Amino acid sequence: MRLSRVIPSLLILLLVWLVSTPAAQAGGRPTAETPAREGQQRILFILASSKVHGTSTIPASISFGEVVHAWDIFQAAGYGVDFVSPDGGDLPILDAYVGDEVEARLKDDRIMGGLRNSLTPAQIDPSQYRAVYYVGGSNAMYGVAENPTLQRIAMHVYERNGGVVSAVCHGTAGMVNLKLANGQHLISGKRISGYPEEHEDQDAPYLKEFPFLIRKTVEARGGLFHAIKSYDPYIEVDGRVVTGQNYASATPVAEAVVEVLRTLADPPATRGATTR
Repeated sequence: MRLSRVIPSLLILLLVWLVSTPAAQAGGRPTAETPAREGQQRILFILASSKVHGTSTIPASISFGEVVHAWDIFQAAGYGVDFVSPDGGDLPILDAYVGDEVEARLKDDRIMGGLRNSLTPAQIDPSQYRAVYYVGGSNAMYGVAENPTLQRIAMHVYERNGGVVSAVCHGTAGMVNLKLANGQHLISGKRISGYPEEHEDQDAPYLKEFPFLIRKTVEARGGLFHAIKSYDPYIEVDGRVVTGQNYASATPVAEAVVEVLRTLADPPATRGATTR
């Protein structure tokens, strides 16, 4: 057979094989079979899956604006972003948690694709990430803090990658059970912010469903909780731990994470555990 006839056939077979690979089918998102793109540093958004408060029928949601505002900052700084939740898949977004300034972003496929197809903890390779970002919303109190795989991911990023652990608003709830390799709570002795229970609607039925209270639990774990009596942005940066009090703090939290990462040398893959 003439070579001029063989080459086109081989090229067609090669193209078919490339399109059918897991990497192509996953759209470039890292999965258990498909690592993150080589060379691009990434940040992992940790969100809750729960659609209701606790065992009630009261609807719960992620905070869409806390996703969008942080995503914009990280993307502008050159970081890739992935989304993980305890159950994976489609995440709840209630209208009440979509501010006017971000409503148009519900049509942004770059964000919505991740929120409609969030990864499961088992699909995450923690070695790929420079930071984790716990997103708030009314459902952030459920299913994240007690998830052992999410805990291991966060602490791998912090201790083995030398990365940043961050959270905003109710997302701080996801950090309360994180422990260093020496058994000490990550937040012990650190300045921490988040949405304090005194700012909740004290008579609202949802509050009775909370499995714990953020300020009280942070302090019980040895954290130094700080918040202001305002809806203005407020963040705390303590080493490689960055936390924000409320919705308005999502942008400054992300900016602070980027700034901390810029001060850190890219850690070698063999770096051991640290305690900062």
